[in-house]
Amino acid sequence: MGKTKEKTVNLTEGSVAGGLWAFTLPLMLGQLLQQLYNVADAWVIGNYADNASFAAVSAGGSLTFLVVGFFNGISIGGGVVISRYFGAEDHQNVSKAIHTNVLFGVAASILATIVTVIFTPAILVWMQTPENVLPYSVTYFRIYFAGISMIILYNIFMAIMRAVGDSVHPLYYLCISSVVNVILDLVLVAGMHMGVTGAALATVVSQGLSAILCLIRMQRTGGYMRIYLSKLRYDGPMMKRVLYQGLPAGIQNSALSIGNIVVQANINAFGEFAMSGMGAHSKIEGFVFIPILSISNALSTFVSQNLGAGEVERAKKGAFLGTVVSMGMAVVMGIGMYLLAPQLIRIFTSEPQSVEYGVVFMRTVTIFYLFLTFSHEATGILRGLGMSVIPMLGMFGFWCVGRILYVTIALRIIPDFRVICWAYPLTWICTTAIFSIVLFRTKWRVG
Repeated sequence: MGKTKEKTVNLTEGSVAGGLWAFTLPLMLGQLLQQLYNVADAWVIGNYADNASFAAVSAGGSLTFLVVGFFNGISIGGGVVISRYFGAEDHQNVSKAIHTNVLFGVAASILATIVTVIFTPAILVWMQTPENVLPYSVTYFRIYFAGISMIILYNIFMAIMRAVGDSVHPLYYLCISSVVNVILDLVLVAGMHMGVTGAALATVVSQGLSAILCLIRMQRTGGYMRIYLSKLRYDGPMMKRVLYQGLPAGIQNSALSIGNIVVQANINAFGEFAMSGMGAHSKIEGFVFIPILSISNALSTFVSQNLGAGEVERAKKGAFLGTVVSMGMAVVMGIGMYLLAPQLIRIFTSEPQSVEYGVVFMRTVTIFYLFLTFSHEATGILRGLGMSVIPMLGMFGFWCVGRILYVTIALRIIPDFRVICWAYPLTWICTTAIFSIVLFRTKWRVG
């Protein structure tokens, strides 16, 4: 097998902090770009369309993550498999794992497109989407899901590149995609007044561009990261390894979405102002998730590569360092959000009632970001250890089933919006307790 021409970060050598941050920083910048163009989406719609359109787009995050999150989880799990082989310098199995991931992505894209386009209207009705918002929601999500294949394949390609230590080129492509998305938003929504239709088209086209750029890069790269059509064939043992690591992560993401969809349905019952207020909060909270998710994904790769190379203590040191730094950053951002809540919500909506709902939610959850952060970083570490089932069970039990039971029962006793807000901190605390015990008792093994 020829030596790759791709410049990657070897996380098994050199300074732990230096290697970890060299790999994580592009992930953070990529997340930042993605969040900025999500915010641009919301800002353009919020300022150049009506409140119903803004509510339609902003309230559907859980629905899109139900689908995208499932396949993104599998791609991350597949990346763990690739990272382990990469750390062990087993280039033949690296190539085999890459082609297995791509083949899965192609098949999954076809299935996801058919299912989501058909069932979107029924799901939105079940979510108690208000009648004045429903037509906008159906239009937006049908266009979005018609292009879901581009989004799934982009996540697959991105996970592959990151698994072998290349977190830089996905950042370049995301930067290009972000610029294209913002330009299309301004042209289609602000200029041509296409509303939710324009916003959906802008998202699909820009994500598709990212996927194409990733594929071109991988095709032009020598060595094991290059994609060969002749190697895109079913490999039972490798597919089993990929699904063993990825399926729990995919199920975990979907379970989170199901729990959040039920919570969102209860929020929708309070009307469009509650929906738009929560939508504004979610756009701001997205910035908190930048370091949390970036470090979590980096820790999966870092731990997996180092265990593959037999560097157990190095893996532990990186896991501890990443978790502590991430928690510190989340606490600082949480304090800022708590203090500036009204001003932050007003960036997206000037409706007094929407601002009130957004501020109530923001000032309830931000003081518990410490627990949110630890849960995600522990998840990344456990995936790197090859224990993806543990975070899946923990988050399914608390972030899905727990939230559904809590909201369903508590709202019948106290029909107040504040009751919904507490669904999140309570479940974060529970998973923090469980994951702490698991990590404390786990014996880290090489290979």
